[in-house]
Amino acid sequence: QMADPFLYNTGERSHYGCLGHEVQIEYLKAYICRPSFFTDKAVIVVHDVFGWRFPDIRYIVDLMAGHGYITICPDFFKGTEPWKSTDHWPDFPDWMKNHDPTKVDKEADVVLKYLKEQCGAKKIGIVGFSWGGMAVHHLMLKNPQLTAGVSLYGIVRDSEERYSLLNPTFFIFGEKDHTISLDQIFLLEDKLKQYCKVPYKIKVYPGQVHGFAQLKPEDMKPEDKPYIEEARRDMIDWIKMFV
Repeated sequence: QMADPFLYNTGERSHYGCLGHEVQIEYLKAYICRPSFFTDKAVIVVHDVFGWRFPDIRYIVDLMAGHGYITICPDFFKGTEPWKSTDHWPDFPDWMKNHDPTKVDKEADVVLKYLKEQCGAKKIGIVGFSWGGMAVHHLMLKNPQLTAGVSLYGIVRDSEERYSLLNPTFFIFGEKDHTISLDQIFLLEDKLKQYCKVPYKIKVYPGQVHGFAQLKPEDMKPEDKPYIEEARRDMIDWIKMFV
C-alpha cells in the first residue's frame, strides 16, 4: 500500500482570481490567457490529475502568459471527472487506466491546430505537471510541432521508445518525490546520454516533494519557496531559450 503521493495539501485552496477565460475548441474545453501584446509564440500547459479547473494550474497558465506567451490549458480528461483529494487512493490505478497520459496525441493536435489557425501561433512549447509531465514526455517523443517541452515530475516508464526526444526537453524533479525514485531519474539521464540527439536537461530540486512547483505563493512553505521559484524560473528560461 503506497502512501498518497500528493503531499501538498489540496484541501483549502486559496482563492485565485484568474486572468484568462474559457473557450471551446472542437470537443475540448480549455482555459486560455493571452499577453497584453501581440505574439506568435504559444505554450500548452498540461494539467495534473486534478484537472484543468484546478486553481494552481490556472495560476501557471497566467504566469506563462505574463512572460509573453499565448498560454492554454485544455481539458485533457475530455469532460470526465478529474481525481479529487477526497477520492480513495487504492482506486487510483483504476482511475489511471481510464486517464492514460500517453494517449493525448489527438487532443494535442486539436489544440495545436487551434493555436496556429485561430491565434496565429508559429512556435509552440509545452509544459506539464505530474500526470501532465508524463504527457509532455510522451508528446516530445511523438510530435515534432512542439518546439520545446518541460516535464515536471512525470516519467514515461513502460515504453521502450522513451529517449529519442524530437525537440529540446527539460525534466524537473523533486528530491523527495516518492512516486519517482532517484534511480529512475539516473536511468533517464543515462539513457538520454546514449540516445538523445537534441538538447535536454535534468534537474533535481533538494528536499522537494511531488507537486512542488505549481503551488501558489500563499500556499508555499518558507523553506520550499526558493526551490519552487527556482523551478519556475528554470521552466520559463527553458521555454524562452527555444520558443
